[in-house]
Amino acid sequence: MAAFPWHARARNYVSESEVCKLESVPLDFGDYHPLKPITVTESKTKKMTRKGSTSSTSSSSSSSMMDPLSSVLDGTDPLSLFAAAADPVTTAPPTDGARRKRDKDESSAVGSDFEPWSSKRGEILARYTTTEKLSINLYMGSEKGKATTTGSAVSEKVRTRLEELDDLEEGSQKELLNLTQQDYMNRIEELNQSLKDAWSSDQKVKALKIVIQCSKLLSDTTVIQFYPSKFVLITDILDTFGKLVYERILSMCMDNRVSLPDNFSPESVNDTAKETCLNWFFKIASIRELIPRFYVEAAILKCNKFLSKTGILECLPRLTSMIRGIGDPLVAVYARAYLCRVLLTEMMERCKKLGNNALLLNSVMSAFRAEFIAARSMDFIGMIKECDESGFPKHLLFRSLGLNLALADPPENDRLQILNEAWKVITKLKNPQDYINCAEVWVEYTCRHFTKREVNTVLADIIKHMTPDRAFEDAYPQLQSVIHKVITYIYDFAVLFSVEKFLPFLDMFQKENVRVEVCKCIMESFIKHQQESTKDPVILNALLHICKTMHDSVNALTLEDEKRMLAALINGFIKMVSFGRDFEQQLSFYVEARSMFCNLEPVLVQLIHSVNQLAMETRKVMKGNHSRKTAAFVRACVAFCFITIPSLSSIFTRLNLYLHSGQVALANQCLSQADAFFKAAVSLVPEVPKMISVDGKMRPSDAFLLEFLCNFFSTLLVVPDHPEQGVLFLVRGLLNVIQDYTWEDNSDDKVRIYTNVLHLLSAMTQETFIYHVDKVDSNDTLYGGDSKFLAEINKLSETVVSQILDHLKTLGKEETLKRQSQLAHYFFNTIVAHGDLRNNRLNQLSVNLWNLAQKHGFADTKTMVKTLEYIKRRSKQPEMSHFTDLALRLPLQSRT
Repeated sequence: MAAFPWHARARNYVSESEVCKLESVPLDFGDYHPLKPITVTESKTKKMTRKGSTSSTSSSSSSSMMDPLSSVLDGTDPLSLFAAAADPVTTAPPTDGARRKRDKDESSAVGSDFEPWSSKRGEILARYTTTEKLSINLYMGSEKGKATTTGSAVSEKVRTRLEELDDLEEGSQKELLNLTQQDYMNRIEELNQSLKDAWSSDQKVKALKIVIQCSKLLSDTTVIQFYPSKFVLITDILDTFGKLVYERILSMCMDNRVSLPDNFSPESVNDTAKETCLNWFFKIASIRELIPRFYVEAAILKCNKFLSKTGILECLPRLTSMIRGIGDPLVAVYARAYLCRVLLTEMMERCKKLGNNALLLNSVMSAFRAEFIAARSMDFIGMIKECDESGFPKHLLFRSLGLNLALADPPENDRLQILNEAWKVITKLKNPQDYINCAEVWVEYTCRHFTKREVNTVLADIIKHMTPDRAFEDAYPQLQSVIHKVITYIYDFAVLFSVEKFLPFLDMFQKENVRVEVCKCIMESFIKHQQESTKDPVILNALLHICKTMHDSVNALTLEDEKRMLAALINGFIKMVSFGRDFEQQLSFYVEARSMFCNLEPVLVQLIHSVNQLAMETRKVMKGNHSRKTAAFVRACVAFCFITIPSLSSIFTRLNLYLHSGQVALANQCLSQADAFFKAAVSLVPEVPKMISVDGKMRPSDAFLLEFLCNFFSTLLVVPDHPEQGVLFLVRGLLNVIQDYTWEDNSDDKVRIYTNVLHLLSAMTQETFIYHVDKVDSNDTLYGGDSKFLAEINKLSETVVSQILDHLKTLGKEETLKRQSQLAHYFFNTIVAHGDLRNNRLNQLSVNLWNLAQKHGFADTKTMVKTLEYIKRRSKQPEMSHFTDLALRLPLQSRT
């Protein structure tokens, strides 16, 4: 086929830019602003009736925006309801007022920082649930004693009540089976309500019956995972009963409507109240079964205050002994827990007097809130000192104390003394495992409250204990924990690396995988906390050593994810290094880093980008006017990139970096170096494989190559020709490579590339290019519109057009007609945008392409209509009148 002439239209980019600008319309927002809250005014009007009733109008305005979702839900947000259902405070039953008062009374004895039972209660109920079926035994006694009998003898009254209790234990029982957890909880709540009703109606014995039968439920451990929640529910009833009895007796002590003070003595209690109190204890003592007798007496244990100052302390040993008679160990443990709950202070006082209380003391420090323990640290240290070493080692007690102090702060004046007392014990430990288990905990306390001097002392002591016989090899998890805690609290790396023993501490990690994990942990902390770039030589040397350790761990078996993670950490470090205006020192650092991290390709890529950025910063400082020194420096940067890129394995990474680095070289007036980059990119194109790996999957490379070449063409527009090379030598070389490249049979990317080449060649024919590189003369300046230069461009354009038309002919088969239609329309758009349609042959070619796109019914009608509308609009612009004739020659065909 003969070469088809190409005529590019002359462009006036400035006027075209003005035409394409959006029309500016002045807007008067008034009071409206999209971020301003909306004011909603609601008006309600009652229409006047025929009978002449008056109308009333009410309006209300809100200054805040109305939430349509809230209005639909009528103020009930399902998420808020769900959160409230899970919150033990908001979902508490009516007895919560009393429970909070009891918690307040208890906190006055143990301190306001003691965790109240109400919060612990909610956690237990939420955690210990079950889907198994539950059963409950209800003991149905007689109705005797409901009404009080007046006139009977006291002994008869007592005998009747004792019979009622016997009737409760020996009477018929009703067993409810197959209850769900919710059903079970509802039954328990019913019993709780029945207790209150019986008490308010003066049926005290019935109330006692309910408490006894509820207590018996605690002997059933069938569904063991639900037992903690059952314990909470039943003890709620016991607490209610204990409070009712206590307040009943307290009310009997009122004298002239004046109640007893909180710290009353038994001498101020009248005989009637004491007799009633004793009567309750006698009733409870007559309960035959052990478990209900224990729980009910424990529930009213506080009532001993009415009888004797030491009444509670006298009862504790007996109640404790009673628990030994409970055979089930789970039931026995929870019985002891309840005993500790109803007056904890007395239990603690009793434990202090025992010689072997270390185990209990450890349990207290493990179970109580950290704030409670921390506030009394010196008291606990005193108790730890007095403990018997044989029963439970003291270092374990100090470890438990340290765990609490890691979560809460002790009084400031006690902090140093606490550390000294603890470390006196820790440093004397001979067993390395015992030592490190304890020291690991106290490292956090030291970091929280002291300076690097104390931290250094602790690290030195750990090294001293763990180095002999390589004891550190058995304690890597604990040593890792120490490092993690240190860098958590000392995240100023200038301070961290000034800790003398920090780097020697790292030397103990001699197992490679552990050492790498520690290095990763340190680098993550650096990247997270380092806000400003650094050039501190101490930091740089230390972190280079750590990064080198990570890099050297990479081998043939290292997973790609691990490589990416290590590279990301090293890159994060590289980005944070800056020597300010000392660009030569910065380049020296990058050169050293390249030699150290040559096995991680993402790091090399980052170094190339960093060096290119360094060259551009130099250009910015010099405002584009390089001196001899800066020009030499920029060429050194360019050389760094040029010798580094070939070491990369990813071909598209190399292509893009050649292009990017060439652009940087061009911007810095390094023209020969820029040519070298672009030539390297051209010579690399034939090596692009048909398939490449993308995110672990094999994908065709055509789309990636097309994207790269389009970017390359955009750069080649401003690259000046080399004086010793031919006209457009880079464009010609690239076209030859594209021609020889083996494309997929079902791919049209080659034609799309050629079409983009036409865009480039059309831009090159303009008198002034659309963009330039500052202080670089492009071909529009060098050739000045020379006719020979334009002839060369037209010659290349004709060749490209011929290639496109030849390819369109090959798509004439039935199975490729759709591709032919799409490419014809694509080429048509190129001619309309860049061609001079006043040329008759080019005008006729555009009409032929339009008809070809619609010929076989594969054209998109909407697209064709919009294209024609665009041409008609263009025809109304100056110097575009020939588009009117063109539009008349472009018919629209229906698919039918």
